[in-house]
Amino acid sequence: MSETQHSRQLQRKLGARHLNMIAIGGSIGTGLFLASGATIANAGPGGALLAYALIGVMIYFLMTSLGELATHNPTSGAFFTYGSKYVEGGFGFALGWNYWYNWAITVAFELVAVQFIMKFWFPDIPGFYWSTLFLTVVFAINALTVKGFGESEFFFSLVKVLAIIIFIIIGLVMIAKIMMTPDVATFGNWSKGEAPFVGGLSALIGVAMIAGFSFQGTEMVGVAAGESKDPQKTIPIAIKQIFWRILLFYIVCIFIIGTLIAYDDPRLLQAAATDDVALSPFTLLYEQAGFAFAASVMNAVILTAILSAGNSGMYSSTRMLFDMARKGSAPKAFARLDPRGVPMNALYATTAIAALCFLTTFIGEEQVFNWLLNMSGMCGFIVWLGIAVSHYRFRKGYLAQGYKLEDLAYRAKFFPFAPWFAFTLCAIVVLGQNYQAVLEGEWLAVLSTYIGILLFLAIWLGYKWKYKTKLIPYQQMDVQPMKIDRE
Repeated sequence: MSETQHSRQLQRKLGARHLNMIAIGGSIGTGLFLASGATIANAGPGGALLAYALIGVMIYFLMTSLGELATHNPTSGAFFTYGSKYVEGGFGFALGWNYWYNWAITVAFELVAVQFIMKFWFPDIPGFYWSTLFLTVVFAINALTVKGFGESEFFFSLVKVLAIIIFIIIGLVMIAKIMMTPDVATFGNWSKGEAPFVGGLSALIGVAMIAGFSFQGTEMVGVAAGESKDPQKTIPIAIKQIFWRILLFYIVCIFIIGTLIAYDDPRLLQAAATDDVALSPFTLLYEQAGFAFAASVMNAVILTAILSAGNSGMYSSTRMLFDMARKGSAPKAFARLDPRGVPMNALYATTAIAALCFLTTFIGEEQVFNWLLNMSGMCGFIVWLGIAVSHYRFRKGYLAQGYKLEDLAYRAKFFPFAPWFAFTLCAIVVLGQNYQAVLEGEWLAVLSTYIGILLFLAIWLGYKWKYKTKLIPYQQMDVQPMKIDRE
């Protein structure tokens, strides 16, 4: 079956607002609501703000690169397709399986997090039941038509966005009141002790890693492009809006938290370590503002965030497995669609992996779970590296074959600096994730941290060895734009 015939089976029902919310739903979750306080505690308000800004610039470049690729070739295979067509077959193969595994495991993490959140209201009910219930809900939503999924994700993400906007308004009002109080230094927490930068360069790198993990999910718009309406129009709009909204949310929230809560407040670290919603910096500031019900409200918001992230992750991983199957890189059974255009077999497989992963926590395999967690976090950065490499080579091949940049539906800016900057910074964050363990010879910790890279390389090199694949020359690349059937 041809590429065009396959595309006709997918229902192009996602508009620009759906693409916006799918990406926001994947990238704004517990990392902002619970872990943001830990970034300030580790690197100070200035260090945290700088790290998020730096990673934000990297994400902007990556999103513009993805925008050029996704408008030229809008497919649910996204990174798998781009890596295979513009770099090398084994690279794309490994990138696709890496992305599928990444989000299948992430769904499991979100389901485990549900247990901690629900204990706030129902401490006597075993967490297993909550994980099972929410897995059923996420599966049911993804079993709907793509439009049904898009509408549900729009609602989930809207709740989070509204919560953040309210938080920003309340935070800025609180800062204004401090400014009107003579005996209180407005930015006293920015000059307290070692602030604004705490812990030096090593702390900054560590926080940059956390910031990078927090931004993961923005690339989901590339996968959703395969089912978007008029992708040449909707994707560029979504790319611009997604980046600025997410960056604004993170930067402003970090600024407010760093201004109103001292970096050495022990509750900031405890929130991320214990998943205690009562210690979330959002909850702490709501309570300072006089909202007694802050913990309950934030618990509901975080629960919605978890459901949204799990929902988006299930969607992205399912579509990736489907696209790999229809192109021969996964079992053919996963390429089947039901009459509504939903890849149910791929959904079943992803759900099964998610369920097996979160079940490991119930049989006491904490070490295994921690390894899977490290692999999942590393996999997100590998995808970003893949985007940068694929875009750089696509643009080179496109020009080498005599095509004009003016003919591109969307043209990424700052080429070739942008993909090179994104690649370099991403590589530094990946390789520096646990460099101290390398220097100290703690090889078990090194393996636990970098096992995601080793798995990716094993899949890539294994495929390369079996099929004798080579780097695709620029003149031989398939840089033809994809023909789109706008149903």
